[in-house]
Amino acid sequence: MTENPRKLTRKDFASDQEVRWCPGCGDYAILAAIQRTLPKLGATTENTVFVSGIGCSSRFPYYMNTYGFHTIHGRAPTFATGLKITRPELDVWVITGDGDGLSIGGNHLLHVLRRNVNLQIILFNNQIYGLTKGQYSPTSDVGQVSPSTPLGSIDQPVVPVRVALGANAKFVARGYDVSKKLPELLEQAHAFPGAALVEVLQNCPVFNDGVFDLITDRKKGPQHQLWVEHGKPMITADGKKGLRLDPKTMQLELVELGEGGVSEDELFVHDETNRSIAWMLSDLPEVKALGVLYREPDAPVYDDGVRAQVEMAQEKAGGSDLAALLRSGHTWEV
Repeated sequence: MTENPRKLTRKDFASDQEVRWCPGCGDYAILAAIQRTLPKLGATTENTVFVSGIGCSSRFPYYMNTYGFHTIHGRAPTFATGLKITRPELDVWVITGDGDGLSIGGNHLLHVLRRNVNLQIILFNNQIYGLTKGQYSPTSDVGQVSPSTPLGSIDQPVVPVRVALGANAKFVARGYDVSKKLPELLEQAHAFPGAALVEVLQNCPVFNDGVFDLITDRKKGPQHQLWVEHGKPMITADGKKGLRLDPKTMQLELVELGEGGVSEDELFVHDETNRSIAWMLSDLPEVKALGVLYREPDAPVYDDGVRAQVEMAQEKAGGSDLAALLRSGHTWEV
């Protein structure tokens, strides 16, 4: 992405369209975070593109004063891959949801991650299908009562960051909609040279209200938030507990700190380059790990490799002339 000589603000990235989400929807906070972040990145409205699929989150491109594609269900990663390969100078963002990206679009999400295409994927996760009136989604908890599971879901939920790690993603992070740290996560994802996935836990006040109250509640939430940082011990946001590696089970356990507990020296230190640690952090029972769980910055970037192959083929062929190619070999006139 080329640097922007103009000084833009959040307002420059807001479109003239009325934002039409339900009152109280977490999507508003995510939209505001991205609009605040883009000026810090030196982004331009003409070189930034948002690509979405289908769902509440996928209305996002309408509300950005940039280029945008509102595509088909689950296929946003495919459109975005083609765009980034052919127009490498563009800054491409994929907007998807837990239904769009992990159900019908699971296959496409897997491939954009394993290929390591140089773009940002923001996955809104409210653990429900909001646009189609509250059916359970791939991330819904066991027991979720919905129009499609009136007796409660018996499906085991998908853990989005584990899907990403299993697909060999090179950048995996997690935040939540109203967090003040979300813009920082977005900046780190943007700076990463490859496919960066940020799962954003997001409240749906109509069909799944309060699903993330455990971590978002102003009073009790900090004791369940574990913001991880590379090279630092893992401590909850309230500073009262931390994670220690049990040498017998080789599992992470939550322990009390301070008098009567353990010291910070005994806590596990986060290494964001270690995929096994990221896997352990991805689905803890008492706390939610937030921040950059995994980062592998030196991996090959797919779109760079594709363009290198095209250049190599052109050199080998001694240049390319489509008209000459069409008229070569056995041709005839009608």
